[in-house]
Amino acid sequence: MGSGEVLKAVKVYRELLKAVKKHIGKEEHKMHFRDFIKSEFRKCGDGLETSLVQQKIQLAHDYTCLLNSVHHHQDLLFSYNIAVDRTEEMKKVLGKSAASVGLQLPEVYQA
Repeated sequence: MGSGEVLKAVKVYRELLKAVKKHIGKEEHKMHFRDFIKSEFRKCGDGLETSLVQQKIQLAHDYTCLLNSVHHHQDLLFSYNIAVDRTEEMKKVLGKSAASVGLQLPEVYQA
């Protein structure tokens, strides 16, 4: 692999990890997603065929686009109020608004 391909692979790797962290989460029980990605990218450096490595990099890029697009689509649905439960989204928006002025929303207890 040439230096240009290595730089492309690093860029795709970083973008994929960023998308997984943002959209799937970084909690302990979701770490297997990141571990799988790391192991697959390590395999790419272990003397695989160049065409196979390029296919895997393209697959990683496509999956990154899919993750970002699905969540962007979901955000659009929320913003257009199309038959989607918005309670969690509204809690996030209110929490961010309160945090921007240094406040914290109280916990709501359900009896």
